[in-house]
Amino acid sequence: MLKTFISGAVAAASLLALGAAASAQETVKIGLIVPMTGGQASTGQQINNAIKLYQQKNGDTVAGKKVEVILKDDAALPDNTKRLAQELIVNEKVNIIAGFGVTPAALAAAPLATQAKVPEIVMAAGTSIITERSPYITRTSFTLAQSSTIIGDWAAKNGIKKVATLTSDYAPGNDALAAFKEHFTAGGGSVVEEVKVPLANPDFAPFLQRMKDAKPDAIFVFVPAGQGGNFMKQYAERGLDKSGIKVIGPGDVMDDDLLNGMGDAALGAVTAHIYSAAHPSTLNKTFVADYRKAFGARPGFMAVGGWDGIHLVYEALKKTGGKADGDSLMAAMKGMKWESPRGPISIDPETRDIVQNVYIREVKKVDGELYNVEFATFEAVKDPGKTKK
Repeated sequence: MLKTFISGAVAAASLLALGAAASAQETVKIGLIVPMTGGQASTGQQINNAIKLYQQKNGDTVAGKKVEVILKDDAALPDNTKRLAQELIVNEKVNIIAGFGVTPAALAAAPLATQAKVPEIVMAAGTSIITERSPYITRTSFTLAQSSTIIGDWAAKNGIKKVATLTSDYAPGNDALAAFKEHFTAGGGSVVEEVKVPLANPDFAPFLQRMKDAKPDAIFVFVPAGQGGNFMKQYAERGLDKSGIKVIGPGDVMDDDLLNGMGDAALGAVTAHIYSAAHPSTLNKTFVADYRKAFGARPGFMAVGGWDGIHLVYEALKKTGGKADGDSLMAAMKGMKWESPRGPISIDPETRDIVQNVYIREVKKVDGELYNVEFATFEAVKDPGKTKK
């Protein structure tokens, strides 16, 4: 027991020393840990693409420091994430770890960020508790509660009385379900069927049959980015698109990255989310055009999480004059505000979480392509999962 404690203390001390040593380098190193393979591969690819695009547009030096990004594929497996984070901190002496495609991955790295005093920038994972797990975590993606509360309110006010829910069985799915149910039922709606599906390799078909049999007005769906295409394929195969049962939910299921491949079954789906490639700002139009030119694809909300994550690093380094120790960077990041392709965003100085607009969108065909067309805006939404505490 004593031996274990001593070895743990030595490891923690060495991580802390390495974190301090990294901050003195002329190169600021970012360890980007994202899934580039497996079921969440589109998440990692979007984030990595957006960071590459940002550096192409803005250069790779800021405040006299060269910014180097070291990409690692964790396949969204938390054991891999933890190992890679430790290797990046100890061997590569990175100043920042970033990415984190799913919540278990972000949580696996949290103790290492604390021990080494290395900022952890979450660009994807969306469970409320993440930023509470280390004082060195901040987030540029979203939380599920931000959008799920709003779609719950909208559904109850817009003629949807009975809903069946289908959510992935892990922390973000549970967050989405709880937030939606609280707001939808408070508005007078009822949940007639509730299904949780496995996170890894889900077969939606048998669950969708249960949804159809329950005859709801709508299905509330949360599946992580990358799984929406498969869900909509099986939704259409089961004939739910012809049954009058609407799809509603947070926007993950209608990820821009996959939307065009879903076909007309997706038309009319209404979701609440933080970004659409159809967002009408000039900044977003430029972002979409540049991303499409560079990668031959449309950016989704994960790309924006990556773009804003690297922007946060650059702006923090400008603010610190190039100082890259964890405490200086975290102090600089708290309260920072800027205009993103998604709209105005900021980092809450108390929670280190993102504050942003949430948009209600409907899938429509525009110039022969499917887009999430925004029709209502809820401004400066904080994470409801924290505001209650």
